[in-house]
Amino acid sequence: MLQLHRSTLIVSCLALVACVFLYSTLGVAKPFHMWKWTDIVSEGGTAVMAGSWVLFTLSSRPGGLVTRLLAGGLAMIMVGSFADCMDEFFAVSKAARWDHWLEMLVPLGMLVLTCGMYYWRHEQFRLNEHLQKRERLFRDHRAFDRITQLANADYLRRQIRHEQAQRPGRPCALVLLDIDSFHLINREFGQREGDRVLQAVGHMLLLNLRNDDLLCRYAGDRFALLLPDTGVAEAEAMARHLAAMVGQMRHHAKDGRVSISVRHACASADTDADMLLAELARALATSAQSAPSTSPGRLDQSGQSAQAAQAAQPTQAMHSAQATQPTQTTQPAQTTQPAQVTQSAQAMQPARSAQMPRSAQPVSVSVAGASA
Repeated sequence: MLQLHRSTLIVSCLALVACVFLYSTLGVAKPFHMWKWTDIVSEGGTAVMAGSWVLFTLSSRPGGLVTRLLAGGLAMIMVGSFADCMDEFFAVSKAARWDHWLEMLVPLGMLVLTCGMYYWRHEQFRLNEHLQKRERLFRDHRAFDRITQLANADYLRRQIRHEQAQRPGRPCALVLLDIDSFHLINREFGQREGDRVLQAVGHMLLLNLRNDDLLCRYAGDRFALLLPDTGVAEAEAMARHLAAMVGQMRHHAKDGRVSISVRHACASADTDADMLLAELARALATSAQSAPSTSPGRLDQSGQSAQAAQAAQPTQAMHSAQATQPTQTTQPAQTTQPAQVTQSAQAMQPARSAQMPRSAQPVSVSVAGASA
């Protein structure tokens, strides 16, 4: 970090060297018995402490207005105190004024440092406003997910129960987001790149949430949003906005760009947490089965995805096979096979409807998908 502030360090060192040069050339060295050790220790100690604060500030902060004001004010205090300490070693003529101007750097540095503290205060307000989105997680450090640094599913369940107990009757919505074809991303780009995709999606979602909203990693490639004081209609609009933001991401892997899209399901968080999460997960699974399968393709130079080119190859092979191989189908097989399929499908359909539990019906659950 100090390498980013080399110019500030060089200027401060040159100012100290200039003070030594001025006092040694324009002043007269005092004999040893005239040295006042109390002033030397106090003024020299102030210069040393101010210099150490300059190093601490520059080594812990990036460049910017606040850093320049804090480091500049401390550097001026350091130079002024060092010049005041040099008066104990060299005698300067009373008619000279330059030594007084050097000593004036101490109050001037205090003024600059105060301005830096003022802007630093506003900077902390903005940072605290952003950190309030994660404030709930700081209460229980064990609830962090290792990859995304978000809350896990257990913490989400506790917070749902907490909202229901602390705010009965108040609207509260739960949104579940699922990354489309995430297993294909891991398969094509590797698990490490899949972890980077999870981190990128988590950051994008977090930046587009309100201060009171809670973002969690539910399981695998799914994220959960707990939205206090939010109805289902407002949660649906927010989920669509978040899906659009994720779809506009430009995530680049080592082998090419990764297209990312999410689908979502939302409901009112007024029932049991486990049942609510299971219902939303079931709704997402149903929408994933009904939607056409998508693949996180890399874009080639012609603008077409590599998966589209691969999908065209089996079609061409099938046409060539039909043209070369003779038709060896028998009439009884053609007549008996549809009947068997029809009878089995009719027999299975009532059984499936009878086995479906009542909790699986998507009551008051809104499901939608988003394309990249």
